[in-house]
Amino acid sequence: MADPTDFDAFYKDARARLLLQTYALTGDLAASRSAVRDAFVAAWHHWRKVSRSADPEAWVRPVAWSHALRRHTTRPFHKEKGLDPEAAATLEALAGLPLLQRRVLLLAHLASLSMTDLAREVGIPPADAERELQSATARFGLLRDLPTPLVRTALEPLAEVVAEARWPRPTIVRRTGAARRRTHTGVGAALVVGALLVTGTLVTDTAGVRPTLQRDAVAAPGDSVAPGAENPTDDTPTGSPTPEPEPLEAAALLGAEDVAARLPGGGWREGATTDGTEGDGLVLPCQGARYADPEGTVALVRAFRDRPRGQEAPRSAWQLAESSRTDRAARAAYDGAAGWFAGCDEPRAQLISTQRVDGVGDEAVLLVLRDWAAPTRTVVAGVARTGRIVTVTASQRRGTSADDLLDQARLLGGAVDGLCDLTDGGACTTRARLSPADALPVGEVPSLLSAVDLPPVGSVTRPWVGTEPERARDNDAATRCDQTSFVGDFRGARFNDSRTRTFLVPGGRLPTSFGLTQTVGSLPVPQARALVEQVRSRMASCADRDLGTDVVTVTSQTGPERSLDVWDVTVDVSDDTSVRFVVALLRRGTAVSQIGFVPGPDATMAGGAFLALAERAAERLAEQPAPRRAG
Repeated sequence: MADPTDFDAFYKDARARLLLQTYALTGDLAASRSAVRDAFVAAWHHWRKVSRSADPEAWVRPVAWSHALRRHTTRPFHKEKGLDPEAAATLEALAGLPLLQRRVLLLAHLASLSMTDLAREVGIPPADAERELQSATARFGLLRDLPTPLVRTALEPLAEVVAEARWPRPTIVRRTGAARRRTHTGVGAALVVGALLVTGTLVTDTAGVRPTLQRDAVAAPGDSVAPGAENPTDDTPTGSPTPEPEPLEAAALLGAEDVAARLPGGGWREGATTDGTEGDGLVLPCQGARYADPEGTVALVRAFRDRPRGQEAPRSAWQLAESSRTDRAARAAYDGAAGWFAGCDEPRAQLISTQRVDGVGDEAVLLVLRDWAAPTRTVVAGVARTGRIVTVTASQRRGTSADDLLDQARLLGGAVDGLCDLTDGGACTTRARLSPADALPVGEVPSLLSAVDLPPVGSVTRPWVGTEPERARDNDAATRCDQTSFVGDFRGARFNDSRTRTFLVPGGRLPTSFGLTQTVGSLPVPQARALVEQVRSRMASCADRDLGTDVVTVTSQTGPERSLDVWDVTVDVSDDTSVRFVVALLRRGTAVSQIGFVPGPDATMAGGAFLALAERAAERLAEQPAPRRAG
């Protein structure tokens, strides 16, 4: 059994020092105190390992810093009343340093590490650490308007701020850490006992038996503490700390050899591994936020670079991994990360395809995107969840080709296998299998097309921009051939949830007639089918009814639940002027939609692109609400 005496002494000796460092790093006293407290909970959980370390404080400090950086808000000391002006000025100056320089400066002045140990802790060579320390010292002195020899003096007011912090007693910290250890052990033992009771022998799945962590602390009998009952001379606790998981280790991420085994190239090289706290934290293509789970416990991201043979352009790849506090939060993080790519907001990005990935983790998806901004690039992103851990793999290469998608799915599977055996992991990888899937819902009205769905038009280099979706009063997607309306009644049924939006290319020097409009609505299935037949009939007879109109049927598809029709329509508006329309009508169950596209002279969609867009619109119709029943 681990000796609590040494831990208690370590806790009392190091906690104020670590709080000062963490507060200086973030400027957030509440987040820093919680982070230091929880880091000690994790340390007791792993005390057998931590106590054998030459410097246990060096184990606890990165955990505390990582948790505090994820929790703190921007410069919260601005809201603190009565903060000493000298302390506020020091925090303001520290906030003006890049994160790496801030870490180096604080380790040098508040942790008293050797340059070798300092460099090891921040993950850079000693020579680089020395240069960063010199730059940080000079910049901090400039921001604080102090000579550099007084840097340590400028940090002293922060010690007075943290001196009044209240701490849980060591016994409270140890109870929480012990409860967490019992939970880990108990869940694993329960799984083993259950397997023995059912089969009489230990049976594992192909990925092995993997206990999951119940996060809430389980107090031992008699462990409850009434408010104010603790010895006031040893700091009254403000509440039992919530147990935190041990941080994801960089060793759990893919290495260059793992990427090379699945995406062959000229020579993959491993780049930086970070926790997402530098700069804006946006590293991956299409990444929409610093973290998929802002309330998560830890995140790591690693970059890779390939140097292909010959004249091929270099390729890039990334892996991101995040751990959440609860199953629900992890599922939301999975949806959020997948949404980065499904609704990629880079100006000329287009979603090409979506694939469901079976056999990888608890749920997984693979998305292919193309960025048409020069030089054209193709991105393949995989998102998977295993238990409470979400991981993303992404690769990017120039041109319109992508690595084999099954190889990309195997890369995602490899990422999952590095994480699934952790305490918060879930299912591992059996055999990755791909199947086409509908585009994931995005946008304010998911049943309508989004800009990410639209292909490029001719030589136009500016992006599509959509109007705000609005209720359909008129159907601007209709032609004078069909004059289809999506409001009011149709054969005894009323249109429901009819919406419309238009897409244009601002600044593209295009005719005023150029643009694409879509309208959607819902009818009961019999009326929806009848509407499709009515439009087909009107389009087929249009040329006979209007001699100035030419209608060419591009495709007409009918199935039990779906139909898709596309027409190319040319309308003469004068003896020497005509207007061309490309029109689609689609139905999916009770949902009906019409799309009208008016191209420009040098702004038309490449062959098959409009048909592919109509098929994407049919995927989106899965999100259209069904019609409400009368009465």
